[in-house]
Amino acid sequence: MILPGEWIGNWFKFKCNDKGKCIYTKYIDNTQSKSHNCLDVDVAMVFAYVSCSKGQTDPPSIPICELYPSGVFPKGEECEYPPSKDGRSAAWRTTHEEKKALDKANEEMWSDFRQAAEAHRQVRNYVNTWIQPGMAMIDICERLEACSRLLIKENGLKAGLAFPTGCSINHVAAHYTPNAGDPTVLQYNDVCKIDFGTHINGRIIDCAFTVTFNPKYDRLLEAVRDATNTGIKCAGIDVRLCDVGETIQEVMESYEVEIDGKTYQVKPIRNLNGHSIGQYRIHAGKTVPIVKGGEASRMEEGEVYAIETFGSTGRGAVHDDMECSHYMKNFNVGHVPIRLPRAKHLLNVINENFGTLAFCRRWLDLHGETKYLMALKNLCDLGIIDPYPPLCDTKGSYTAQYEHTILLRPTCKEVVSRGDDY
Repeated sequence: MILPGEWIGNWFKFKCNDKGKCIYTKYIDNTQSKSHNCLDVDVAMVFAYVSCSKGQTDPPSIPICELYPSGVFPKGEECEYPPSKDGRSAAWRTTHEEKKALDKANEEMWSDFRQAAEAHRQVRNYVNTWIQPGMAMIDICERLEACSRLLIKENGLKAGLAFPTGCSINHVAAHYTPNAGDPTVLQYNDVCKIDFGTHINGRIIDCAFTVTFNPKYDRLLEAVRDATNTGIKCAGIDVRLCDVGETIQEVMESYEVEIDGKTYQVKPIRNLNGHSIGQYRIHAGKTVPIVKGGEASRMEEGEVYAIETFGSTGRGAVHDDMECSHYMKNFNVGHVPIRLPRAKHLLNVINENFGTLAFCRRWLDLHGETKYLMALKNLCDLGIIDPYPPLCDTKGSYTAQYEHTILLRPTCKEVVSRGDDY
């Protein structure tokens, strides 16, 4: 039953009494404003697509900031940091007054992450209700992104999508999203990585999961999910990045999968990594390897990381291939003279709409840009924009991915993007 109170959907507003009856409705589009009573009409019959639980509609249409008007958003999974090498517990951080004060001082930043994370959770839960074989990849991405823009309440550079929706299939591990006209259709036997990001004030949630329909891939997904969760468990303040990578590799390679009568040891993709995240900067400088032998620098208090792992039945290494769709402005680029007027115009569009966040050609289309490929190439040649083509293992192999964003807060580690799904 709908709870009493006022409810707002895409095209209507109504109030509900304590018996679940609609006592007032009003169209709130631009063409109708007439109010009328609907006494004794069951709300579920009049507005069948409204969720019966208090809050979100079905399909999702209410921005997260409106679902939580107090500004207090759901926390992620809070975990105690792992013990130090000498066995000392990190439990003291949870009660230490100075650490608690530091935590509270950054509450506004943590809140931005949590708001973006709740949008991510609700969008991916929605996607999992309808994604299916036979759908065009471009339709999947556009439907996901439309929901994401709505729930994050897109607002220029203050709130929106952090990077294009990756929907890399099978041997393609990352950085594939369809360009306009791409006819690719999702198949029953595909292994599809859904990697999308949300942000509030540049506080980015980078989180990914793998979609399959054929149960023969279940063991592959289990291996990668386990490796990612192991990396998350191992991560913490003063932990060496190379130690995280070694632990991930050990777990990943402990799995074998049988696909179509052939047995494979799951291999971590050695040249793909997790990474630190900065404000408006998806890769902030530190990498979290998923194999042993990485950098020995340490994670630090206050940092934010994307812990992601990729498992493969192929070589366990990727290379650039296929048509490029992902691009991003070089975060450190200074002033570079641009001679082509169309390139100058395109850079202005990029600066105004994406800043230093990643974008794709579909999004340029969405902003009304046409015949921009030469200008885009010019910006890439000048080093202002970096292209990020799809990353592929050997053809015929299968790759899977799971990823979460973690906050290394002074008091505890928060897996801010954690959900009931993974």
